[in-house]
Amino acid sequence: MLTLQDITVRLGGNVILDRASAAIPPKSRVGLIGRNGAGKSTLLKVMTGQIEPDGGTFKHPNGTRIGYLAQDAPGGSVTPIETVLAADQERLALLEEAETAEDPGRIADIHERLTVIDAHGAPARAARILAGLGFDEATQNQAMDSFSGGWRMRVALGALLFSEPDLLLLDEPSNHLDLEAEIWLESFLKTYPATLVVVSHERDLLNTVVDHILHVQSGRSTLYAGNYDSFERQRRERQAQVESMRVKQEGKRKELQAYVDRWRYKAHTAKQAQSRMKALAKMEPIAAAAEDPTLSFDFPSPDELRPPLISLEDAEVGYVAGTPVLSNLNLRIDPDDRIAFVGRNGNGKTTLARLLSGHLKPFQGDVGVSTKLRVGYFAQHQIEDLVSDQTPIQHMARVMIDAKPGAVRSQLGRFGFSGDMANRDVGQLSGGERARLALALITRDAPHILLLDEPTNHLDVDAREALVQALNAYSGAVIIVSHDRHLLELTADRLVYVADGTATEFSGTLDDYQDLVIGRGKGNGKRGLSASSKGDSGAEKPMNKKDQRRLAAQKRDQTKSLRRDVSEAEAKMTKLSERRKAIDQALFKPDGAAAEFQNKPTPDLMKVRADVERDLSNAEARWLKASEALEKANV
Repeated sequence: MLTLQDITVRLGGNVILDRASAAIPPKSRVGLIGRNGAGKSTLLKVMTGQIEPDGGTFKHPNGTRIGYLAQDAPGGSVTPIETVLAADQERLALLEEAETAEDPGRIADIHERLTVIDAHGAPARAARILAGLGFDEATQNQAMDSFSGGWRMRVALGALLFSEPDLLLLDEPSNHLDLEAEIWLESFLKTYPATLVVVSHERDLLNTVVDHILHVQSGRSTLYAGNYDSFERQRRERQAQVESMRVKQEGKRKELQAYVDRWRYKAHTAKQAQSRMKALAKMEPIAAAAEDPTLSFDFPSPDELRPPLISLEDAEVGYVAGTPVLSNLNLRIDPDDRIAFVGRNGNGKTTLARLLSGHLKPFQGDVGVSTKLRVGYFAQHQIEDLVSDQTPIQHMARVMIDAKPGAVRSQLGRFGFSGDMANRDVGQLSGGERARLALALITRDAPHILLLDEPTNHLDVDAREALVQALNAYSGAVIIVSHDRHLLELTADRLVYVADGTATEFSGTLDDYQDLVIGRGKGNGKRGLSASSKGDSGAEKPMNKKDQRRLAAQKRDQTKSLRRDVSEAEAKMTKLSERRKAIDQALFKPDGAAAEFQNKPTPDLMKVRADVERDLSNAEARWLKASEALEKANV
């Protein structure tokens, strides 16, 4: 049993953890979750001993071997296979001692222990782990210095998994992995023989691997039995109970207050009124669930273009002339497409995305692009390119050059940047907030295609779910490169497999592709007919993800006119508000009035203002009606 008892940690004067407690059963697999900045990594570092808590204790059985993935990637001239094998320090020490030992009894003990720990099978185990993480036989024997930082972190992960500690602590282990390596990691962790605690925002990993969820919120921690879906269900039930208690308490508070207000000055009821006043003072308010602006994603829908938006015919692309990364590219993108690029890292998924976004030109072949096409391309470097000492307002105003201030703020508001958030320096924003700002910037002109390369890297589980909903509400085409299977399953209905120097349609589902990756099948079968939503008994079955995507597409078509009405009404309201502001300027500061309103008599200005007010009221009514209809349609 692992016990976290009243763990309190203060960093930089801020309380990160406030008496966090949990009792983790032996050999359980725990998903440690919470919003960005909640203290998950801090709690892991308390468990490793890297951080000494200001209060509380972490207790574990004596002799527990704790394994934690270090942030420093290994390097040097050693190879990945040597690095992984060196992680088993007992095996290494025994092999070294066996070379020099002379006492027959000790030699016998050494070889017996080597047999017990299967030392001779270790190279094969190490090779299997590295293969699962994307290293073929040749790359397993290259020098570590020949790899990028991300691939060296994979080696560090492989070494940690190979050492099999009694308590395995993983902090976002899929950050440096592609979809294929993540699928392998999940299958490995599902059978891990000791205790596992993993910080992850990958919903599929949290559903398939873990059997407990440790939720960190407001400095406290709560342990739930079950996977992530089970946790969400229990949390919703708890929130419903809290809201019910809050409503009841508010009713009781009003009842007590009414009694006090009525009887506190009457002599014969003064004592009873004082008693109720004390009850009011002791009543701890139950807070209502607050709206979280970090869960705000609202992609503006584009105007319609005729298909295809983009077509590739025998195209070839790369970075150095004469050395193509991808060849024989034949691909068509239509306005209603929802496509996921799959394949190992390094096979060319980002290269293909850059070609479609216009950032790369083809070496040869035809690339047809629809006139007036706008592409919103999101890549990780855009987050890094944000200027730390500038605000979201400044960033958006710089790219919306001719836009009015109201339009700039409106676009930021779609992504949760309003009030103080819009005027906060980017350097003070979290990684998830910076990702939202980058998405706001690339969608400022309502693009016809959203091309997203790993959009979830800085987003927590709740923010990823909000992104899924926003993408399903968006009426343009979507192309995604991501290792988040939950995102792909609910937003993509076409798979393009990038491998062997080209890109081809993958005719199966994401489940078929997963089977291909882990070797359970060929993974290239045709899509079958969708299963009936009811079984032989007539009882409803849970809707599968393919049907969810189909219904989402139908809903987008059904609500297209409503979204257009909302968008047109918003544009009209913005225009009328600016006009009213200009009239007010002419009324109260004539010197700075717009040319249209200069030298106009006040009665005329007042008449024009009244007309604008009437039109604005009508536009607001149309917007409200369309918004309510759209909200009902999306339920």
